[in-house]
Amino acid sequence: MTGLELLEKYPLAKNIVKDWFMKSMLESFKDENVPEEFKQFMLEQGIEDDKVGKLIDVNVRILFDVFDENDIFINIIKEDSTKFMWGYVDTTGNYIKNGLVKTRKEAEHAAIEKAFEILEAKLTPAVQEIEVTGEEIVKE
Repeated sequence: MTGLELLEKYPLAKNIVKDWFMKSMLESFKDENVPEEFKQFMLEQGIEDDKVGKLIDVNVRILFDVFDENDIFINIIKEDSTKFMWGYVDTTGNYIKNGLVKTRKEAEHAAIEKAFEILEAKLTPAVQEIEVTGEEIVKE
């Protein structure tokens, strides 16, 4: 799955990823003499999905930090001389191993796809709870 496809499939996770990219970009200006107006302009403009999708495609490893910050920890392990395995720590603290692939890059892409799915699931109950609460308030 491409970076753009991941963003489209997981809209709640997409917001976290895009916010992280924007925050990272603004932090990179910290030591530079960049006017506050420009920083505000960047925040208002945001980053288009296709640009973030390309960044993901080019360097999927950069997302490991995003998922670490959201308590989704990914590991890539060289299983033997020809295979790589990926895994993650689930919400109960158990380590979940996943399939073997031929290259580290394949393992990284598979792991990031699973991380998007996990993050979306973590965010979804909060959204559903807000919607239910809103309905209850309206009904009273």
